[in-house]
Amino acid sequence: SKKKGLSAEEKRTRMMEIFFETKDVFQLKDLEKIAPKEKGITAMSVKEVLQSLVDDGMVDCERIGTSNYYWAFPSKALHARKRKLEVLESQDPGCCFHVIIKVFYYGKFWLGAVAHACNPSTLGGQGGQITRSGD
Repeated sequence: SKKKGLSAEEKRTRMMEIFFETKDVFQLKDLEKIAPKEKGITAMSVKEVLQSLVDDGMVDCERIGTSNYYWAFPSKALHARKRKLEVLESQDPGCCFHVIIKVFYYGKFWLGAVAHACNPSTLGGQGGQITRSGD
């Protein structure tokens, strides 16, 4: 039987799990070893997935000397969503209500996606689709 590969979103989710579960800082070469073993992400796609997370502001990257270091902590994701909720609430609080949707469960951390009830496109990073993994 032919094995189906992971979707881009599933790879991104699994990559974030590596950061959130370990709460550690990595170099690309480390992630290229860890991701295939622990999360089933092919080593060839690690760099592309990581860059997409950096571009979306979900993973931080800092160049120190000749090396790039990558990290993402659950507290940053939580603060980003709180800031987004504050922005949404300040736009037009009388127009309609705001919703916090529980989307992903990483270990002990519930991370909610914030969306404006009358504008689902404000659900960032999910392409307008709400999914739930884990319970």
